[in-house]
Amino acid sequence: MASSNSTDTYLIEQTAITKERALLVGLYGQQTPRTKAEEYLEELALLTDTAGGTVLYKVIQNRDKPHIGTYVGKGKLEELKALIKAESIDIIIFDDDLTPTQTRNIERETEIKVLDRSGLILDIFASRAKSSTAKTQVELAQLQYILPRLTRMWTHLSRQKGGIGTKGPGETQIETDRRIIKTRIATLREKLEKLEKQRATQRQGREKHPRVALVGYTNAGKSSLMNTLVEAGVLAEDRLFATLDSTMRRLEIGNRILLLSDTVGFIRKLPHNLVESFKSTLDEIREADLLLHVVDAASPYFEEYIQVVRQTLKEIGAEDKNELLVFNKVDLLEEPYQFNALQSDYPEALCVSAHRGIGMEQLREALVEQTAGDLEIHTLRIPVSNSRAIAYIHENADVEMLNYQEDVAEIRFEMHRKYAGKLMAMLHY
Repeated sequence: MASSNSTDTYLIEQTAITKERALLVGLYGQQTPRTKAEEYLEELALLTDTAGGTVLYKVIQNRDKPHIGTYVGKGKLEELKALIKAESIDIIIFDDDLTPTQTRNIERETEIKVLDRSGLILDIFASRAKSSTAKTQVELAQLQYILPRLTRMWTHLSRQKGGIGTKGPGETQIETDRRIIKTRIATLREKLEKLEKQRATQRQGREKHPRVALVGYTNAGKSSLMNTLVEAGVLAEDRLFATLDSTMRRLEIGNRILLLSDTVGFIRKLPHNLVESFKSTLDEIREADLLLHVVDAASPYFEEYIQVVRQTLKEIGAEDKNELLVFNKVDLLEEPYQFNALQSDYPEALCVSAHRGIGMEQLREALVEQTAGDLEIHTLRIPVSNSRAIAYIHENADVEMLNYQEDVAEIRFEMHRKYAGKLMAMLHY
């Protein structure tokens, strides 16, 4: 298989072509250096593989801004057309979001399926969604993505045969008009509100224990770390977005009980509609007492990934949460100086390996220490007639001792400080 003569085009070696053959396209310039653009395309290749495609070529062009009509320049578009024809490319995927006009023009010129980064991520989420909540969230995001592109979708979808970019509602709503899609969006939002009320009710029974949410860039090893800590049985694959649904598990450390929740991984250029749709799932992060920020220590781009995660936390209103930074996969570091550099640059962070069990005991100790400050021990004598306060203690605290003495109950308990104020109001303290 011959490679293009352009230095901005390079072939991805492969042994067999069994999936959709993909061509990836990105831009570099003053704002995005070439090395950074190539890094972004590497991640886009991982996304394509997760979606079930086979990347054959990556193409980058030196442009500070996308062409208003075709993203790449006319000359580069001609190169792409020749490459598509010569190598029987099935789909062309762009690393940035395309406008409906750009998508329509590129499709007309290339005569193959065109997808942008947001569309690709939405496609992955559609294939990975398992629970009713996740499916509803993804469908809502997809319909919001489709709505401004509806004119294109009518003709575009009519000739699709499946594959990347066709999962979800689009494939079965070819003849849907704008009014019906808006009605469906309203229905999905209403459904999510009901699901969120159910989740809020479920959370009420867990509130007496400190809650820790695992966050991080996708594929940082959050699920593997959770499995190692509590034998959670959470799906852990070496792929992007291996799990979408948050999973809650109890972690017992001595006489302390913590609630760990695994959440969907973040990624740069995460579609805004997706963030909006997954707000109910991300409530686990906003309501956590501690964020366990998991970082892939072996990635050469981990510093940027840390910033992406923190920026996403800011977007969902969780930037002020207490954070424990944990570098995972330290067993994959090839040189001792890399490990020493991590400890020097991030002295408050922990270095662990979920795969090999390295640093797990130190991590457990840190979790207890980081959450202990939110717990208070009280010993109170409460009139038995104040059954409301006694019931509140049982619902929101760990009761260590309870003695009834005629008309008084003596109770010793450990309670999160955020519930102590309401209790004291019940007791008129």
